[in-house]
Amino acid sequence: MIGIDFGFGTVEGELWRLLFAMTRIGAALLAAPFFGAAGVPMQLRVGLAGAIAVMVCAWTPLQAPAAILSLQGLLIVAGEVLVGLALGFVLQVVFAAPVIAAETISGTMGMSMAVAADPASGEQSTALGQYFSVVLALIFLTLGAHLHFLSLVIESYKVFPPGETWLGAEKLHDVAAFGGEMFVTAVVIALPVTLILLIVQLVTGVLSRSAPSLNLFALGLPAGVLAGIAALIAASPLLASQLIELSHTAVEDSASVLVR
Repeated sequence: MIGIDFGFGTVEGELWRLLFAMTRIGAALLAAPFFGAAGVPMQLRVGLAGAIAVMVCAWTPLQAPAAILSLQGLLIVAGEVLVGLALGFVLQVVFAAPVIAAETISGTMGMSMAVAADPASGEQSTALGQYFSVVLALIFLTLGAHLHFLSLVIESYKVFPPGETWLGAEKLHDVAAFGGEMFVTAVVIALPVTLILLIVQLVTGVLSRSAPSLNLFALGLPAGVLAGIAALIAASPLLASQLIELSHTAVEDSASVLVR
């Protein structure tokens, strides 16, 4: 027995089974980028989680806990939420790397004042961060990596069946360690542009010392913006390859959570 009986017999049991399957899937979609963006309506998230849960119920012998409102049942539900959040959080951490790189480049260019509302997080983000996020989203969806992520969520039911979903301290440490990989990737993305901007700032400093009558702000700010835009255009093929590799890395890191 589930612990709550509305008198619908077998239909009620299948409904509880569907809702139980939606727990892990909904947590993964909530923590993942794109699916968990602030601009995605809640009805769409619930509908997508329900559609995937229907396939999971059809393909796997998933069963809801016998007493879902008991202590053991609530612990099993908490384990389902933990696995879903871990899968989505790893993807979210990796996807923060281009935003950090954009913040670094914008600050060096002097464009940190150009901010706009980020539809994914609902917070303020620089215009360059919006550009990087849109390019990464297009590449991620074009490669079909979102389908691989959804397949990982379904595969997780085979690796971590309900009741065996608690991640150990070592696995949680690995999930947190992906933050270091995020900062390394951000540095790699921002390095070519920031190097050029550093050279421009050095030249501007030399000019200001050799000709003190020059207005440093009137000369340095436009030069930094123009050099940054030119560097972004020149480095766009490299940026595309880096974001493609980042998309593969994001899925691989999420898959590593499922390795026992």
